[in-house]
Amino acid sequence: MRAYFDGNSLGIPLAASRDRLAGLVGTWSSRLIRAWDEEWMALPETVGDRIGALTLGAAAGQVVVGDSTTVLLYKLIRAALAARPGRDEIVIDDDNFPTDRFVVERIAAELGKTVRWLPVDRHSGVEPAQVREVAGERTALVVLSHVAYRSSHLADAAEITRIAHDAGALVLWDVCHSVGSVPIQLDGWGADLAVGCTYKYLNGGPGSPAFAYVRADLQDELEQPIAGWMGSAAPFDMGPHYEPARGIRRFLSGTPPIVAMQPMRDMLDLIERAGMTAVRRKSVALTEFVLEIADADLAAAGVTVATARDAARRGGHVTLEHPDARAVTARAWERGVIPDFRGPHGIRIGLSPLSTSFAEVADGLAVLRECVEG
Repeated sequence: MRAYFDGNSLGIPLAASRDRLAGLVGTWSSRLIRAWDEEWMALPETVGDRIGALTLGAAAGQVVVGDSTTVLLYKLIRAALAARPGRDEIVIDDDNFPTDRFVVERIAAELGKTVRWLPVDRHSGVEPAQVREVAGERTALVVLSHVAYRSSHLADAAEITRIAHDAGALVLWDVCHSVGSVPIQLDGWGADLAVGCTYKYLNGGPGSPAFAYVRADLQDELEQPIAGWMGSAAPFDMGPHYEPARGIRRFLSGTPPIVAMQPMRDMLDLIERAGMTAVRRKSVALTEFVLEIADADLAAAGVTVATARDAARRGGHVTLEHPDARAVTARAWERGVIPDFRGPHGIRIGLSPLSTSFAEVADGLAVLRECVEG
C-alpha cells in the first residue's frame, strides 16, 4: 500500500495491539470466568473514563463503552425524548450520517414525533443560526454531528448547545468523526449526550464498540429503553425485576465486548503520550498540505475542494470533488492509494494524525492526479 487515506473509516492497527490481544487470550485461558471479577466487568467504565479524559473533555463517570453506534444512538435518543414530555420535535440536519438520520426517523415514527430537518450545504454543515431559527418550545432533542462525515465541517458545538438549552431542549452530539482527531470539550460545552465510535481515529479495529456520554446530572433522570442484565443494580442477585444501576453503568445492556475493547487501549496510551493539542496540530498541518497540493496540482485536472479552507471550521479530513470520482477512487485503490468515495462526486482524504506522514500524502495525491487524468 502506497498511501492510506481512510483512517477516518478504519484506523491502522498498532503494533502494540498484537501483544495486548495475545495477552488477553492468555488471561482468558488462565483465569477464565475469574477474569470478569478481576478486570473485565469494570472495563466499560474504566476504558470509558480514559476516552473521556483524553479525548472528550469529560470528567470520570460519564462515559461507558459498549454496543454499536446505532444501538447507543437509539438508547440515548429514546431516553432523551422520554425526559422531555410534551415536546414532539427532533431537530437533525438532512446530511447527517445515515445511521443518525435512520434512527431518528424510525423513533419519530414509533413515538409519533416530528422530525425538523435542517437543510445544509453539502460542502459545509449546520450553523448556529439554523438551530436558533427552529429550536423552540416543541423541541425535545437536537441531534447533530460535531464533524460532518462528508464535508469535514466542524460545528460550533458550544454555541449550538447553548441555543438548544435556551429553548429547553437536550442535545446529542455524534462525535464519530472528531474523537481522537479534534479536541472535544463535552463538559465545557455543557453537552447533554454524545455517542462516538472507536474504530476510526481510536484504532479499535473493525467492529470495535462505540461509547456513550451522559452528563452526570442527567444519569439518574434518564431511563434507557433496553434494560439488560449488565446495566442492572445487582446483576448477580438475579432479582425478579430490573433495577437500573446508579450512574453511567445503567446505560449498559448486554455483555461488554471485552475482546474488541483491547486495541483501542493502545491508541489511548499513544494519545496520552502525544496529547490532543499535538494531535490536532498535526491534523491541521496534514489537511493544509492536502489543500496546497489540491490547489497547485489537482485543480488543473478538474478537482475541486469541498471542505472549509479555514482550519477552525474543518475536522480531520478533506473532501475533493471530481465528476468521475467513483472511477477515480477505484483506479487509485488498484494502485495502492486508498481514499474513500462519497457520492455523488466526493473523494474523501481521511488523515489519521498519528499514522499518516506528509510524504505519504504527497505520494498518494500524485497517484490520485494520475488516476484523474486516466
